[in-house]
Amino acid sequence: MTAHALREGGLHPSHYVGAEIPILRTNAYWNQGGEYFVAEGDESDGTLRCFHPEHALILNIEEEHLDFYPDLAAIEKVFAQLIDQTSGSVLYNVDDPNTARLCGKRKHAVSYGFSEQADYRGTDVELRNFGSSFLVFRRGEKLGQATLNVPGEHNVHNALGVIALASELSIPFDKITASLRKFEHARRRFEIKYASDRFLLVDDYAHHPTEIRATLRSAKSIGRRRLVTMFQPHRYSRTKALCRDFGSAFDDADRVVITDVYPASEPPIPGITGQTIVDEIVRHSHHGVAYQPQLQSVHRDVGNMLEAGDLVLSLGAGNIHEQLEILAADLVVAEKLKAIVGEEGEVRLYEPLSNHTTLRVGGPAQFWVEPRTEQAFAELIRFCDDEHLPLFVIGRGSNLLVRDGGIRGVVVHPHGGDFDKIEVAGYEITAGAGVKLRQVAYTARAANLGGLEWMEGIPGTVGGGLRMNAGAMGAQTFENVTRIRYLDAEGNSHVKNRDELEVFYRRFPLLEKNFAISATFCGQPAERAQIDMRLRESQEKRRTTQPAAKSAGCIFKNPATIPAGKLVDELGLKNSRVGNARVSRVHGNFIVNDGDATASDVLELIDDIKSVARKKRGIELETEVEIVGEPE
Repeated sequence: MTAHALREGGLHPSHYVGAEIPILRTNAYWNQGGEYFVAEGDESDGTLRCFHPEHALILNIEEEHLDFYPDLAAIEKVFAQLIDQTSGSVLYNVDDPNTARLCGKRKHAVSYGFSEQADYRGTDVELRNFGSSFLVFRRGEKLGQATLNVPGEHNVHNALGVIALASELSIPFDKITASLRKFEHARRRFEIKYASDRFLLVDDYAHHPTEIRATLRSAKSIGRRRLVTMFQPHRYSRTKALCRDFGSAFDDADRVVITDVYPASEPPIPGITGQTIVDEIVRHSHHGVAYQPQLQSVHRDVGNMLEAGDLVLSLGAGNIHEQLEILAADLVVAEKLKAIVGEEGEVRLYEPLSNHTTLRVGGPAQFWVEPRTEQAFAELIRFCDDEHLPLFVIGRGSNLLVRDGGIRGVVVHPHGGDFDKIEVAGYEITAGAGVKLRQVAYTARAANLGGLEWMEGIPGTVGGGLRMNAGAMGAQTFENVTRIRYLDAEGNSHVKNRDELEVFYRRFPLLEKNFAISATFCGQPAERAQIDMRLRESQEKRRTTQPAAKSAGCIFKNPATIPAGKLVDELGLKNSRVGNARVSRVHGNFIVNDGDATASDVLELIDDIKSVARKKRGIELETEVEIVGEPE
């Protein structure tokens, strides 16, 4: 900002600054025609002692870089030497107690700030969105109004310092304010990474508690619905020394995700992690904070909690900004998906698929989409094809095992609207792909139609039942289907009758590359009492032969010579486990989740069973459960 103001004021300065400043075009520039060289310095390694400036502009002095200094007194000693070596004016922030104490009585000291004692004073500060305006007084004389197009009160402070220095160098006030109006912030200083009506993503380098407070205040002043923050602590030594200050630095954030420490070449300090800061924030009565030790997962944690109107702020001097950039790129796609499904549809980033499978395992869906209409579903198919995005459809998530790395691309969950419709016409029941098979069974009961009672025991939806040709009690889905409606890989709709369909045991090839919309089932007239008896038989069989615990249903297809459950029992593998995945005591062809099982646990247990069956019986077991997704 100083280099820009001096350049606009006609002093032709050279400069060397640490950040990338777009308006300066380069962080280092030599101008042979100028008298001044603007150099940015900090106390990080003590090299301030080497500076012998004509003028010094000091922003603040506080406990920082305690990997190099033993305490604040040592930092002040370096600043004192810098001040002693300054031949001209020392311009200092009077609102910072340490700076004011060190500089206030020095010869040629010039103060700036909001205090009434400031030589250059700012008043009537108005913060608005990404800028501010304020009045400037010089030793009681009103100079005029200044406008700044970078946000935050802390930047107003910085601008007052620049105004003071430029004025002392005799640059006219109108030229100074003109330069401030044009100034653009540095890279990684409240840098907007993504902006839409629904979301705003901003990155900032702030990593010291004081900087964090100032940046959060700036973000809060913009007036978005919530302020969601991801923070990467920088250096173990700073985390340890300032952990209490960090605890109170996030008060203006509604939600905070802290990842682990960026070491910056420091060796770890035992007991010091991102959790250290989380504990302090919680101790400070903030209940919206979480610890994510894996940096690569931060964008997922933050993305999944987003709501329309949120401002997301990444903070830290390490590489946390890369997580925000990933989130920004995915938000571009998510916004397009939302436009397709409309207000009635749902789009969520990084939705945990463990919430949508009956086994309760599985990593996140990159894009979770719930269309409500056939037209929206068709448009999603075409969009994914145009954008080369993988598309996977999930119903209730039974008979499905999602790996811990989740599913890349778009995961469509047809739900509500067209997909939950169910209609009875004569002996036929037409049900959308999102209707539960159990609901079909009870709709048939209400219409006094029999033959569909077996569906009562299937936990899936119509779409999933068609996809896997699901079955129970000796019956299979396509024994009751008269016709289906589906979308092809280009989003075009088709209707086919049962005699046009090729169907196999637990497999329906047509839906391997196409997508179910609805199915029509045929029942037979039956007495209500007879239907109820069959429903009770289904319920009793499920209760006595299947586990009540979380499961995906049958894991293996039945070999030709023996049912898979009986084989597992004879092999003595019931109740065997890997982690919290366990073979059910009730039925050998079920693997249950005893708590926090992972997909890796389940897959390892499946491999163990297959290995024993191969070794002891020479039987190659095939999985009936569909295994999808990527390893973690």
